[in-house]
Amino acid sequence: MDNLKTYLIFGLLIVSLLLWQAWQEDYVQPQQVAQTSNDLMADLPNSENVRQQVENQQDLPDLPTSLDSLPTMEQASATSDGNKIHVKTDVIDLYISTQGADIRNLALLNYPVESSTPDVPVQLLSDNPSEFFVVQSGLRSNVAAPTHYDQYVADKTQYELNDGQDSIAVPLHWQSANGLKVTKTYHFHRNSYLVEVDYLIENNTGDQFIAYPYSQFNRVRPPKDAGFIYTYTGAVFSSEGNEYDKIDFDDLDDTAFSRTVVNGWTAMIQHYFVAALIPDQNDQENGFYGKSLNESNYTAGAKLPDINIANGDVATSKYSMYLGPKEHKRLEAVVKNLDLTVDYGILTIISQPLFTIMEWIHKLTNNWGWSIVFLTVLIKLVFYKLSAKSYQSMAAMRKLTPKLATLKERHGDDKPAFNKAMMDLYRTEKINPLGGCLPILVQMPVFLSFYWVLVESIELRQAPFIFWLQDLTAMDPYFVLPVLFGLSMFFQQKLNPAPQDPAQAMVMKAFPIIFTVFFAFFPSGLVLYWVVNNVLSIAQQWNITRKLGAL
Repeated sequence: MDNLKTYLIFGLLIVSLLLWQAWQEDYVQPQQVAQTSNDLMADLPNSENVRQQVENQQDLPDLPTSLDSLPTMEQASATSDGNKIHVKTDVIDLYISTQGADIRNLALLNYPVESSTPDVPVQLLSDNPSEFFVVQSGLRSNVAAPTHYDQYVADKTQYELNDGQDSIAVPLHWQSANGLKVTKTYHFHRNSYLVEVDYLIENNTGDQFIAYPYSQFNRVRPPKDAGFIYTYTGAVFSSEGNEYDKIDFDDLDDTAFSRTVVNGWTAMIQHYFVAALIPDQNDQENGFYGKSLNESNYTAGAKLPDINIANGDVATSKYSMYLGPKEHKRLEAVVKNLDLTVDYGILTIISQPLFTIMEWIHKLTNNWGWSIVFLTVLIKLVFYKLSAKSYQSMAAMRKLTPKLATLKERHGDDKPAFNKAMMDLYRTEKINPLGGCLPILVQMPVFLSFYWVLVESIELRQAPFIFWLQDLTAMDPYFVLPVLFGLSMFFQQKLNPAPQDPAQAMVMKAFPIIFTVFFAFFPSGLVLYWVVNNVLSIAQQWNITRKLGAL
């Protein structure tokens, strides 16, 4: 019964978790009604609707208090989408539009959409209407200054990180009629998803210039994932005391988000990938914000510290963006707490050490599948004595099977009398029928933590094991592991005490089939863990049962 309880508890927890997430999606976080291409185009710069949106400045961050006393802001005019500058490094391929000098498309060259099509990379950022997700940035002022609607001029249209180069700089220029010059420069580095952005502002207007830089992500709500596993997609803000604050799209529909912080970062995250905006960590205040634009587009951004430039002076401002995979080591090196975007939820305290151990094993094996196998062995060793107590209880109960059968025959269909006699027998033999429950409950957080490690860790994405298993985060394409799992569960049942209730016995016989189907849709890496765990459990339980003479 011990292992059956394990499956039941684990299955119920997972199903409950998935049902809760589905309920959150369907009712607490209702999906927006799908929009037509024309509706989505209404939020893009080329549409007539956006001309009105520009006039109202709906998607620009509000002016700070320090600028409220300045004259009314000149209205920006709607412009064309502009030309695009192509930039390619060894890990990213992107396009910067001259309108706003913003990144409008970005592909991750080392991460194909499918392992079967390695030349088709994941498109993290895109100005395609159906999957609109772009970076927008500019200077917000009450006088003429370039927002993400204004046109810049580029030195050239093609940049590529060549062999021998460690970095490239991509400058774009804007100039007002009254003498304000702005140069916005992107810096890209080899083997890096960190993009540095700096503004050089020259004030020759004859007056003082006051503004603040801002940067924001603007995206449409993605369609509901039709897969079996739900992961969070939405805005995240991090600051001292609020290290990982998720503000989902429905929250933004209800109320705009605003917070003044020192340092910190803001991001839009999705499964495996993150786009994060990181202000300069110089202990200055930044204004983080998020809002819903007509419940169709959503922004998450930051207002950077004010710039105050006297006539004839020059000033600079800078920030960074991480646009790439949620790899632990890369995220840890960028800014504090950015690695929390690898979202293990409330079990992070267990999941993080599990991943660290598995990563260490991977260095030795160079195979994530074998890392799972050896980590399973280590987990089994940690819980060896705890499991042994459970198996000893099961073996003792198994030895009582003939006596229980006699009691069942004696009391017939009188279940209350049979249950009382059975409990009396357990007390006489000094057996606790619940003796196997505590070890299982102690192990369940580890099982669930390992589940989230497999779901969230991009290091395992499309990672092959052996033979037909070419993606440990996908279901087994030939259902070999689920079948092996079902067989192992069947053999474990043979070692457990047989139930006296015929109906219960029939249900138990069906469980290997039920759980085989259930596990067929889980990541193959998780099923691999369970198969290895079952084999080790069978060996341990068989040995203990044999020693106690219960076979």
